[in-house]
Amino acid sequence: MKKIFTACLGTETNTFASIPTGHGLFEETCLFRKGSYGKNVPMFGAPLDVWRKRSEAKGWQVVESLCAFAQPAGKTVKKVYEAFRDEIVADLKAAMPVDAVFLSMHGAMVAEGYDDCESDLLAHVRKVVGPDVPVGVELDLHCNVGEGTMRDATALVLFKEYPHVDVSDRADDLFNVMEGAIEGRTRPVMATWDCRMIGVFHTTREPMRGFVDKLMAMEGKDGVLSLSVAHGFPWSDIKEMSSRIIAVTDGDKAKAEKLAKELGQEFFAMRQATQPPYVTLEAAMARVSSHNLPKPMVLADVSDNAGGGAASDSTFILKSLLDGKVKDAAIAMFWDPGAVKLAFEVGEGAELDIRLGGKLGPQSGPPIDARARVLKLEKDVFIQFGGARKGTNPIGDVAALQIEGVTVIVNTKRSQCHSLDCFTKLGIDPSTKKVVVVKSMQHFHAAYAPIASEVVYVAAPGALVPDWSLLPYTKADKTQWPFVANPHA
Repeated sequence: MKKIFTACLGTETNTFASIPTGHGLFEETCLFRKGSYGKNVPMFGAPLDVWRKRSEAKGWQVVESLCAFAQPAGKTVKKVYEAFRDEIVADLKAAMPVDAVFLSMHGAMVAEGYDDCESDLLAHVRKVVGPDVPVGVELDLHCNVGEGTMRDATALVLFKEYPHVDVSDRADDLFNVMEGAIEGRTRPVMATWDCRMIGVFHTTREPMRGFVDKLMAMEGKDGVLSLSVAHGFPWSDIKEMSSRIIAVTDGDKAKAEKLAKELGQEFFAMRQATQPPYVTLEAAMARVSSHNLPKPMVLADVSDNAGGGAASDSTFILKSLLDGKVKDAAIAMFWDPGAVKLAFEVGEGAELDIRLGGKLGPQSGPPIDARARVLKLEKDVFIQFGGARKGTNPIGDVAALQIEGVTVIVNTKRSQCHSLDCFTKLGIDPSTKKVVVVKSMQHFHAAYAPIASEVVYVAAPGALVPDWSLLPYTKADKTQWPFVANPHA
């Protein structure tokens, strides 16, 4: 009987964000041990659930260690990262000997003193298991892949979809690759090619849709075990920050290198066409004023995306809606625990004067002072991430407030709008609104595009403004595109 070891540790670090990532943030987001999350499987714990079920179906023993993930924010506190890493390593030592290690990580985790946490953790794991035990890793596609990760992992499989609706599917893919290695049927080898560009790449539209479909069609044929696109995470100021292609083949390093380069060059050639059609806040409001279709216009407040480390309390779009006297609008989610507490104090149906948002500094804008009516209150709310098998996210206690013509969803645990649950669990049907604003960069798309007349990506001010020239990089490579026209020339 084979024995496999699994663990999860990660977060997506915005090194420009002011919110520290400490033990408390892990605890309120995702912190479990030995599978204790039960049926409420967290998003980054979903791979552990898949690997356990696949292993048990084969009669293999599973030793599950830590499952820790924090809502994206600033750098992880050094002692917190080291404690989690050392806990995983201690559990691994206690479980030895093992036939394989499976890790669910993000790929853009930065801690104080550690610019590349994934490479650091993998180096410790490799030291324990030695050179021959297969080590498989599933990463978010918004990863920055370091040399240590490529050296110490046997196989990397990344999410292919943005929004990330394929977390469990890619966990299955990694298990398939690792299964062959564990049973000695295949010998995975990896290669990567640095595309030397940064950007945002939605897989919901062309040309990225076709490119991802092409990669998936190539897998499982002619010795190609896996192909992944690392989109990179541009708000992480580290030297590894870039986009890459990763190829895994069966024993053929030269083929992996050739594939990674050819596909990387194809990806690079699409750089201009792949970038989202951002509009200014002023242009978005002009479109709102002329909107008269039966389905809502969905505005994505990309710059205040909690999933990229922003505070999720910026008021720029809300102020524009109120100033424009827009009726029948809804916005989610504002992170404002104080406002939620006050709403619970007065209760459903009551009114109160409230100061909303604008609390985390200039990037959050000024607070909104308004009279609000409490529509609905719910405690300990979980929202779906991408549907069945994909995991859930806690958003804490939630209040639905009515401020003039705008319904505002306010919560206590910072999170982006992954699903319609942000509204429907508070009794709000977003499909009936004229305008729906979601504080999210792209993960909202799978749920909201079907109800929208159109989706507008709004580059309002905020912590995640999608203009790389405004970011004060000191470590990242600025000889990449778009800082230079063609770094490969």
